[in-house]
Amino acid sequence: MALWYEANKTDVREFETQMRRKVHYVIEPHYLWSHISELARTQSADLLTTLEDGFKYIENQSFESTFQGLFSEINLNSEKLGKNLTERNNKLCSIITKIAEGIAQFSTHNDILGDAYEYLIGQFAAGSGKKAGEFYTPQQISNILSRIAILDSHNPSAGKRRYINNLLDFTCGSGSLLINVKKHLEPNSIGQIYGQEKNITTYNLARMNMLLHGFMGSEFQIFHGDSLLNDWDILSEMNPAKKLKCDAVVANPPFSYRWEPSEALSEDFRFNSYGLAPKSAADFAFLLHGFHFLSDEGTMAIILPHGVLFRGGVEEKIRKQLLKDGNIDTVIGLPSNLFFSTSIPVCIVVLKKCKKFDDVLFINASEHFEKGKRQNVLLPKHIDKIVQTYQFREETNKKYSRRVSIEEIKKNGYNLNISRYVSAASDEEIVDLAEIKKKLDETEITIKNAKDKHNQFLRELGLPELP
Repeated sequence: MALWYEANKTDVREFETQMRRKVHYVIEPHYLWSHISELARTQSADLLTTLEDGFKYIENQSFESTFQGLFSEINLNSEKLGKNLTERNNKLCSIITKIAEGIAQFSTHNDILGDAYEYLIGQFAAGSGKKAGEFYTPQQISNILSRIAILDSHNPSAGKRRYINNLLDFTCGSGSLLINVKKHLEPNSIGQIYGQEKNITTYNLARMNMLLHGFMGSEFQIFHGDSLLNDWDILSEMNPAKKLKCDAVVANPPFSYRWEPSEALSEDFRFNSYGLAPKSAADFAFLLHGFHFLSDEGTMAIILPHGVLFRGGVEEKIRKQLLKDGNIDTVIGLPSNLFFSTSIPVCIVVLKKCKKFDDVLFINASEHFEKGKRQNVLLPKHIDKIVQTYQFREETNKKYSRRVSIEEIKKNGYNLNISRYVSAASDEEIVDLAEIKKKLDETEITIKNAKDKHNQFLRELGLPELP
């Protein structure tokens, strides 16, 4: 490739244009992995500077869109790599040579590279404990949200939607949830993908994840910003006619996040009809943010702590309004200890603006899992059962799922605590008191006979009897 570039300089521009149309990106020969790994193998002194130049090239020239700051968190001049340029360069040579030896054993197809990247993110999350909650949604839970969000919103039993106009994850982390939704759809059945992430490192992880999974730069927009402050121009559009409307909204926001809402936010178009979530827990602020951008024909699935189902105060007011408006469709209780970041049980709340049924479906899946060494695991059969129950609104097992009327929920003070409506507890055994008394009487007689016989022996031995 390098030889072709050198011999056909006048054709390079047209060649790169065609490459961007076909594979969506271009990387000049001296920045390709084959060249980088060869520099590492030969211990070239140019490796570090070539990598730095390559990062800048990829950020600014590889794609039709620019990806400024994609590698901003990578510091090749860190003293952790070495005290001087030579030491750092030598360390990079060793690291890249080892990586090259491993990669050589596998296919370099885009899907495999993307899946490998996501696998590594998952493994990193598994070892990161509570920090993992900032950037990764476990695949098993991601599958539930994805499969629910892509079903027909009016009639889930009809199956997947043919086309999703816009997809939004406003706390997208590493982007794994967005990618998962796309995987569950047919090719060319989704329009634009939108993601927002507050953490700069995680934001760059998300962009890299999308690119490694073969997404064109024109297919997605990931924004670095704070969803609660709504600082993304696309989402802060005041004109209702220009408002972004998404057919699918999925999210795994930080649980019970403490925030400092300003007075101005109380008049924000996302919250003014409902109220502001309390400072101690922004759960409903995240929910209302995503719900605002849900289209009239869309489905929203969001992971939340159970507290949103029953806490009082302004959260009760918000919950009550959503229920009265017919926007809460389904509440799904999941087992505890599924997340890397917390062991508490969580729930999935499904919301719609086109809700067909005048009830709320409760699914109590809290006891349906396989116990793992560090985390509990949802097997495919557990995931299928949840999705099928939602899709067909099943009530075959009242200890697992139940459709509850709004009237009954109203009588319970708009409390959505799952166990109030669907309890997985075993039925109490019916006790036959007459039978119990009979057995006690028999036991008393047995004790008396044994005591009389024992006392007879004691008398024969001249010892005191038992009282």
